[in-house]
Amino acid sequence: MLEVTSQTPPCDACLNQSKCFQNYLDFHRCNNALAAKDQDISPCQWYQSLVPGLVGKWDEKIEQGTFPGKI
Repeated sequence: MLEVTSQTPPCDACLNQSKCFQNYLDFHRCNNALAAKDQDISPCQWYQSLVPGLVGKWDEKIEQGTFPGKI
């Protein structure tokens, strides 16, 4: 697993939204994989920390059934 340091830059949604989108998908995949094994899902929070400002928007789309990604 990739080690995160305090020097890891946050994802800039304006400049690199496709990378942010992938991190958001990875967040959900990580949660699903660890939860299926009854393991702690807190390591998955790292992915979500890379997409500030977009998480709420994409969570809403999931709830509405309009999210364009496959989770």
